[in-house]
Amino acid sequence: MATEVVMPQMGESIAEGTIVRWIKKVGDAIDRDEPLFEISTDKVDAEIPSPGAGVLLEIMVKEGETVPVNSVVARIGAAGEKAAAAPAPAAAVAETTTAPAAVVAQTSVAAAPAAVGAPVEYANELDARLRTKSSPVVRNIAKEHGIDIRQLNGSGISGRVTKKDILDFVESGAATKAAPAVVDVAPVTAKAAPAAKSPFAPGENVRIEPMGIMRKKIGEHMVSSLRTSPHVYSAYEVDFGRIDEIRLKKKAEYEAAGAKLTYTAFIAKATVDTIRQFPFSNASIDGENIIYKRDINLGIAVALDQGLIVPVIRNADERNMLGICRAIQDLSGRARSKQLKADEVQGGTFTITNPGIFGAVFGLPIISQPQVAILGVGSVDKRVVVIDDMIAIRPMCYLTLGYDHRLIDGADAGRFLQALKDRLQDFDEGWV
Repeated sequence: MATEVVMPQMGESIAEGTIVRWIKKVGDAIDRDEPLFEISTDKVDAEIPSPGAGVLLEIMVKEGETVPVNSVVARIGAAGEKAAAAPAPAAAVAETTTAPAAVVAQTSVAAAPAAVGAPVEYANELDARLRTKSSPVVRNIAKEHGIDIRQLNGSGISGRVTKKDILDFVESGAATKAAPAVVDVAPVTAKAAPAAKSPFAPGENVRIEPMGIMRKKIGEHMVSSLRTSPHVYSAYEVDFGRIDEIRLKKKAEYEAAGAKLTYTAFIAKATVDTIRQFPFSNASIDGENIIYKRDINLGIAVALDQGLIVPVIRNADERNMLGICRAIQDLSGRARSKQLKADEVQGGTFTITNPGIFGAVFGLPIISQPQVAILGVGSVDKRVVVIDDMIAIRPMCYLTLGYDHRLIDGADAGRFLQALKDRLQDFDEGWV
């Protein structure tokens, strides 16, 4: 009997996933727990292991397609069982690529969920919760366009509204029709919005390729964050001489314990202690309420070839330096090999990103929602500085704090950065 392979639910808030790559082809033999395909969700990219051993009989979801969790994406049969014939290519592929805009628009309208009308009737409270539950991206898009998700009939599990549902609904124009009219005090002459100008001229020597799944999701999250939080930045210069001294002294000891004693570990340790001192940096805004997080879950941004991912060190303030070093090393290594679990990139309360490893003097990072602050770390470079009226050469680094001005003022950000600077410049060797 064939084994059905389903789109896994990589975390409680994940409603759908995109097949990025099939690692096996139809007809290939596969062992249980051997990587079968790669997915991308709102939270994580991951390789999904095979639920059984045998032969890959059929692939039902193509690369690049997004489907709800628990959808059947493939079938695995017993060894020796004949694979299903590959489906014939669609006859209209060539026509689709050259279809006029009007045809594409009609297709989008047809695919849109039911128009907004009276609120959807739910069978019971459980049904209501399932139907209204959606991913953060879907909720942000709905909020941006003034759409009540409860009034949409989603195509996801238990009627959940997926990202495709909400985008189709927006493109159909029904969201605009459903939005309440805005009455201005003075009449305004409406002007038609100018048509979007193509970024390249006909005949121009360009190369065009589709944006990757991760790149698209990063773009959506960053635009959403900028629309949500009024970003303000403060920068402080920090002398890393004390850090260098301790690092050289303890480096071999940490390597013997299987850990790398990096600048990032020192910064992470000093940061969590500073966060404990200033709880406003470890919070979120919910309407008119401020949610102060008791747990310090520290996100450490990791650069990948196709984008950026932020694994989270949970309860980072409860770890010593060796524990922080091991956590950073483990999470960053598994992020690069796509072995992270969904819950390891969720629940962050404060983020550190380090553009300095690529030579940037400093960075102005965008806040990871629903957090209210993010620390950017610049490169550590030897610079000429004045110390006690004497010229010296010291390893210096710029730290920038990006913060949500709805909650954090410049004075508070200054106190946070000064405390962090003091901890780094007077780092206690006993912490190491």
